[in-house]
Parts: sequence; structure tokens; C-alpha cells
Amino acid sequence: MPKAKITLSQDRAIGAVDPRLYGSFIEHLGRAVYGGIYEPGHPRANAQGFREDVLGLVRALRVPVIRYPGGNFVSGYNWEDGVGPAADRPVRLELAWRSLEHNAFGTNEFVQWCRAAQAQPMLAVNLGTRGPDAARSLVEYCNHPRGTQWSDLRRRHGFEAPHDVRIWCLGNEMDGPWQIGAKTADEYGRVACEAAKVMKWVDPTIELITCGSSNISMSTFGEWDRVALEHTYEHVDYVSLHTYYRKSSGTPELLGRSLRMDEQITRIVRICDEVKARKKGAKTVNLSFDEWNVWYHSNERDRTMAPWQLAPPLLEDIYTHEDALLVGCMMITLLRHADRVKMACLAQLVNVIAPIMTVTGGACWRQTIYYPFCHASLWGRGTAIALSPRSDHYHSTDDGSVPYLEAVGVCSEDGTAITVFAVNRHVSEPLQLTGDVRDYPGATVVEHIQMTHANPEAANTRDNPDAVTPRADGNATLQSGALVASLPPLSWNVIRLRVGPPVTTPA
Repeated sequence: MPKAKITLSQDRAIGAVDPRLYGSFIEHLGRAVYGGIYEPGHPRANAQGFREDVLGLVRALRVPVIRYPGGNFVSGYNWEDGVGPAADRPVRLELAWRSLEHNAFGTNEFVQWCRAAQAQPMLAVNLGTRGPDAARSLVEYCNHPRGTQWSDLRRRHGFEAPHDVRIWCLGNEMDGPWQIGAKTADEYGRVACEAAKVMKWVDPTIELITCGSSNISMSTFGEWDRVALEHTYEHVDYVSLHTYYRKSSGTPELLGRSLRMDEQITRIVRICDEVKARKKGAKTVNLSFDEWNVWYHSNERDRTMAPWQLAPPLLEDIYTHEDALLVGCMMITLLRHADRVKMACLAQLVNVIAPIMTVTGGACWRQTIYYPFCHASLWGRGTAIALSPRSDHYHSTDDGSVPYLEAVGVCSEDGTAITVFAVNRHVSEPLQLTGDVRDYPGATVVEHIQMTHANPEAANTRDNPDAVTPRADGNATLQSGALVASLPPLSWNVIRLRVGPPVTTPA
């Protein structure tokens, strides 16, 4: 049986986990909005048209922040189209996803939905076809109390109190040729700087995210991020990162993809610190990984989708057990960088490459990827702990040497609990895990949750929504100061420990 070791120690703290690491994303794309979170006339819809069954699943995730309205959509979006009386809102050709947009759902509805979902809104501004003027007007509409053109328009629309939107994205993937209004790094940096200035002049308390590279494979990766940040450093708080992974060969290769996420984060952190040094700045710019997921199942079908439909079923990936393991590995990677990655958004939340699926007019269910994300959100709040995992490796033709064990720990905010999140990548053998917990005498195992399946391509569907689900039947125990557990092949594991204060060694 392959073996793996970890060490739990107070001395190995990575940093505080910002709860916004467990954010998500809703874009006007496919059925994410219409037929997803918003469906007037559905048997479970409330008076605002929000599906309460979907809201229940979202609340269970404890998602603290949700990004909107895009995504590629935002680069052609006029925010004024989505406010005011519904009958007066225009129908437009939506070019990013070649769909119809009737604007029945807009900024005000999204903010209301976020409140119902117990989440904070994160809004993106259009820096593709528009610029600083529209951006500062939207901040004024959302955040200024009263007495001005846009704040009083919000009040006439029925929202007396400001929406108080704290987090704003300065455009989306502006380096991508697929983006409406794509720009060079200098072109983007200049407009983003000017937008950031006036947005913060309207409301100095907001936080701003500047666009980084769309993904690590872009030919301009790194240089784009450096140039854009040099333009915007004085005004922004975060640089955005995006990545999606796909299966190109076998399960072992798929599960090694998260190593690329680690590399991407490390390289962007280095660039942020280089710009800080070059600017002789005092401010550390952190990271917002505001799009990440697995995405490939729907690609072929989407290419045949007829254009100019309202809410066509685009990007409706049905996720497998192995996809959930990769999402778990990516979640672990984000936690291992909790000192610099302060926000992240699983993309997306409902129907579109999502943990939650719905039938228009019908039921909803949890996809496989729902569970590792939910577990991390529930028990991954506090201080991230480096476990220094050691295990055998396998060779991936795509990513080189990949460890069978992926793991990280999180100590609760009150210091009374530690949760170990672990993935066994081995396709056929369990991992015999041993953990050194001598720093925590009197520790006890609360539970060992594991998610396994004999078929790595098993999926949850409308007809079989519980085909792949976690169970609290793991065998983790504590023996003479050591945590001992067998991690099944291809498994996601959550080992929850109750601990006392760490042992301190006299100097």
C-alpha cells in the first residue's frame, strides 16, 4: 500500500483564510440567470421570481461573494438596460455568447438575489465598449445615498438605500481576442487606471480588481499582468487570475492539472511584488482568482447551438467524480496560497459549468463538484496550515512528476478544530496516511468524510442525483500521537479533528 505523511503544527501557518475565497460567479450566459436563479412562474419561485430551491442549495454553500454580470458578457453590456421598469428594458443581441438578452434581470435584481442568498455582490464594469464614465455612473447609482442624477434614479426605481457594493472588477479578460473591445496591456492599463480613479472618487471605500492574463497559456502571460498593474497599482487592491482545465487523456493527467494553478499563482505573486518594488510602494497587491473550474464536457455540443436564442443551454457540463477530485485539488491549492489569494470565484454557480443544475420548470440537484467546494467553505475558515505532504509520485506526460497526495489543513478561528482536506490521486490503490499531531495532545477525530466511486466518470444527473455523494464512513483514528487513515483510491477526504492549544517547547 502506498504511504503518505503529513505534519500538523502551529508553526506552519500559511495565513488567514479570507472567507471570500469561497466566492462564485453568475453571468448572463446560457441558463445561469434565466431558468437558473431567476424563473418567474416556477412552482418554487418567490414573489421576486427567484427560485427558492436553488437559493437553498446556494445558502448551504455559504458563498460569501458572487461576481456579476460577467465574464465576456460584461464587455458589451450597457448597465442602464437592466434597471428601471421591466417593460421599458430593451432586447439586445448579446454578442459574447450569440444569444438574445431581454434584460428582465439586471443590477437591482442581482443585488436583491445576493441578499436572499446571504452573499455580497461583486460587480464588473464594461471596459470593452465603454469606459470610465459609465463605470463611475454605475458606482454612483449603486453606492451614493441621494441627491444626484444616478443615486436619485436608483431611488425612483424603488431602492431608497444604497446597494453598498464593495468589490468591483475593472473589466474582464481584456487581453483575449475573443473579448469585445480587446486591448493591449497598455491600452487596457490606461483606461483601467482612469476608470479606477473616478470610481474611487465617487466612493473611496470600494475595492478594485485589475484584469490579469486570461490564462497562463496566453503568449503575453506575465508581461500583460506587469504592464496592466504598473498602470493601475496606485488605485487597485487585487489582480485577477482565471483558469479552466480539461481532460485531454487519462484520469492521472487530469488530476495533475492543479499543479499548473500553483505555478500560475506563484508567478503572479512574484509580478505583484516586483511592481510594488519598482513603484517603491507600501501597498501589497493580492490576488483574486475570480474564475476557476473544470470545463470541457459541453464544448462539442455548444459549437452546434443555434444563435440568437433566449437562455440557450450553453456550457452545461455534467461533472464526473474525477472532475470533483480536480476541483478538490484546486481548492486545496487556493488554500495553500491563502496568504495572497484573498478572493476566488468558482465559475459558475448554476447550470453554466456549475455545481448546481436545474430543469426549467422542474427540479434542481447537486453536481459532484458541489461537495468538495461545500466542505471547504464549511470547514476551511480560519488559518491555513501547510502540512508538508510527502507521498510517492507518478509521471504525467503533461505535468511531469505529480504527488499521489494533495493536502492542506485549516485551523478554525477559535483554535479548537483542525480540518485536513486531502485527495488521493492514485487510480487503484489506497494511500496509508500518517499524520504527526504531537503538537496537539488530546486531539480527537470528529469525523472522516470521504467521497469515492468505482467509476471515475460517474456523474449525478436529474434521474440519479445522488450517484456520487460523500459519506462520513472514513476510518481516520488517532494512535499514540499519530493520525492514521486509509484514503481510498481516487478519493476526496475531509478529516475533522477537535484539538486543544498547541504544545509550546521552552526556550
